Amino acid sequence: MRPTCTFVPPYLLERLARTGDPLATCCSETLQADAGFRASRRTAEEALPAGEGFGVRGTVLGAAPGDAVPPAWTVHDAESGTRLPGTPVRAAGEPATGDAAVDEAASGIEATLRLFAEAFGRRSYDDQGSAVSLTVHYRENYDNAFWDGRQLVFGDGDGRVFERFTKAVDVLGHEFGHAVTERSARLDYQGPSGALNESVSDVFGTCLLQWLAGQDVQQGSWLIGQGLFRPGIAARALRDLAAPGTAYDDPLLGRDPQVAHLADYVETQDDNGGVHINSGIPNRAFHLAATGLGGRVWERAGLVWYAALTGGGLEPDSDFASFARVSVNAAERVLSAADAQVVAEAWTQVGVTPSRTGTPAPVAAPEPAPAPSGLLRVRRTGGFAGLTTVAELDLDADQEGHDSRIAEARSLLPALEPAQVTDQPPAPDMFVYVFELPGRAAITVPEPQLTPEQGRLAALVLSEGGGAPDRSGGTS
Repeated sequence: MRPTCTFVPPYLLERLARTGDPLATCCSETLQADAGFRASRRTAEEALPAGEGFGVRGTVLGAAPGDAVPPAWTVHDAESGTRLPGTPVRAAGEPATGDAAVDEAASGIEATLRLFAEAFGRRSYDDQGSAVSLTVHYRENYDNAFWDGRQLVFGDGDGRVFERFTKAVDVLGHEFGHAVTERSARLDYQGPSGALNESVSDVFGTCLLQWLAGQDVQQGSWLIGQGLFRPGIAARALRDLAAPGTAYDDPLLGRDPQVAHLADYVETQDDNGGVHINSGIPNRAFHLAATGLGGRVWERAGLVWYAALTGGGLEPDSDFASFARVSVNAAERVLSAADAQVVAEAWTQVGVTPSRTGTPAPVAAPEPAPAPSGLLRVRRTGGFAGLTTVAELDLDADQEGHDSRIAEARSLLPALEPAQVTDQPPAPDMFVYVFELPGRAAITVPEPQLTPEQGRLAALVLSEGGGAPDRSGGTS
């Protein structure tokens, strides 16, 4: 299944949605919109042919595209609706429109395509020169951006916490990176491989920022999502590759939960195994490698990471040690043996030994507390920003049947039967829902697999329930 990737982690949107602030409505609507969109899109999904997208094999890394025609692109306007791709408003070669979101998306995709062509010798996300489709003005007050396997989609933000998502060009670079990963290593979006999936996208976002600014590694900020937050929010950015866990500390957002060393690896059932929290470990390794190698990031460390991702040495379930080993080999191949030692040392500094193949030592995740009698509990985790929300609805509170919300929730309970839950992998940057009922096993559903009934049931509980966001940084 093609990954569907959003920029803001669900744990951050979920925290904001449960604040009781007027902003909560915008965040709740964003979360519900994502669930409904994934459900409708799922019916049209087609599996990629086996082996598709490994075009880097046989490609000279770092080669310019020569006389190859640049990939086409088109920006569409969803006009605050949900139909995709929307109305075409600007294509490659056409002048600016005066619409900030349209023109930012246009300049961003042109820059991203040029970076991948000139630095990595890659033609579009699939290395086949495919046209890129982008959509702006998706829904109203939509606090996210995503790649859905077909197009890049951007919301305008809520105007209080988040700016429009085309404003920070690394948002586009990050989501384009998920498309490249989808068509190369296809890293599973769970546990260590999912954290690598997230980290690689941050790497490409960082490469894009420094390439556009003409910076070397000593000049780069190493921030992802800088400028995405509105004035008054205590946040330098959404993530910091140089110092994971320090990007924000705000009453609405909470504290940045990322970890920077394998010793702090978070074992959790939330966020597809903590992919946004644990991506700080390979992010920090990349920063250490980049500053150790010096020069310009897209010519040295970025080139190594691209070669590791696309060179055929990874499996979908590769862990940190596997990626470390492949990146060390890639450094020796595209740079030198001495540079490979620098990369190996960078991984060692974050607790990862490249020569080992194991995953982090498993730590038993605490079992969720049993739901009190009569309570339907919904947990929502994951997404680009990474917060966890827990809410409950007492299905026995209205024995007379006068509460339409409880009555509707009861009518939707058959949607939680195991036969209604498809066994599909989670998708990058999307939410995961866990439904808990007394006397039943918990039902876990990645957002792209939510049925309309499951999505509606989750919305009933999360949008008006009495839950509060977890304050521990994405896990509970």
